Amino acid sequence: MSETARYRLLLIVLGAATFILFLLSLTVGPAALAFTDSIAALFSSKAGAIALIMQEIRLPRAILGLMIGATLGLSGAALQGYLRNPLAEPGLIGVSATASLGAVIAIYTGFSAVFPLGLPLAALAGAMLAVLVVQAMAGMKGGALTIILAGVAVSSFAGAMTSLALNLSPNPFAALEIMFWMLGSLTDRSMTHVWLAAPFMVVGWVMLASLGRPLDTLTLGNDAAASMGVDMRRVQFLAVFGTAASVGAATAVAGAIGFVGLVVPHILRPLVGSRPSRLLPASALGGACVLLAADILVRIIAPGKDLKLGVLTAIVGAPFFLWLVYRTRRNLL
Repeated sequence: MSETARYRLLLIVLGAATFILFLLSLTVGPAALAFTDSIAALFSSKAGAIALIMQEIRLPRAILGLMIGATLGLSGAALQGYLRNPLAEPGLIGVSATASLGAVIAIYTGFSAVFPLGLPLAALAGAMLAVLVVQAMAGMKGGALTIILAGVAVSSFAGAMTSLALNLSPNPFAALEIMFWMLGSLTDRSMTHVWLAAPFMVVGWVMLASLGRPLDTLTLGNDAAASMGVDMRRVQFLAVFGTAASVGAATAVAGAIGFVGLVVPHILRPLVGSRPSRLLPASALGGACVLLAADILVRIIAPGKDLKLGVLTAIVGAPFFLWLVYRTRRNLL
């Protein structure tokens, strides 16, 4: 089988897995509903209990799981290709930390209680601010190392301000709400959250997807890529702002969910011949699979405890990533 045929087969398998997990996400939950009744209720115009559960609770959750997983996988693959750093992930440029800080400020000031969409909007504003600061610090001619250092600085500052808000919070319930939100979850999300996040995610996807050929060329090095006509300033702009738009929106509606954008590209890279242009769509589908599967597991493992999605991805992702690092080290010896 040729390399192209294997790649197409991989996309077909990932697409089928994503579709199956999406259906499972729609039909798995504490309410014991038959599969046929659940699917029929999705398209029902009657205001029954099953239709309410499917259309107002499970459908938004499944759509957000699909969109956020694809966002994390795609942005992780794009950043690893652009920065040529296997440890790169969406939070590296400070988007996740500042989006979390924006949400924390909304909770701390009571803005989220007064205005229902105050929390995700504040998180989006924080993500946009982060990318503007990183871009200003790095400059249009800044290299990968400059972007990494600027991102680390912004993330550290946002983390410190978040800790300060928790430390000074006079209301223990607000502090508890902040902590729970930062753990990441898709529980109690509505179609309003989907419509709020979708435009930013789609813009980010388009920007990141356009990086395929430039990232392939970048594997030869910056100088070689520039000599072959790659506009490095354009690549930097698309990578940074595409990640900010999509991941900022994802964090705004679901909180911080880690390790998906870091681990998924590592798993799939050997299967696509280590070509960044092929890794981008594969990682998007792979990220969607992982997040949908994780969201299904949190409902099965502890249905009455509200296990947070970000906790599960970290518990599974961190040891798996350590195994990947160990395997890479053995291959280098």
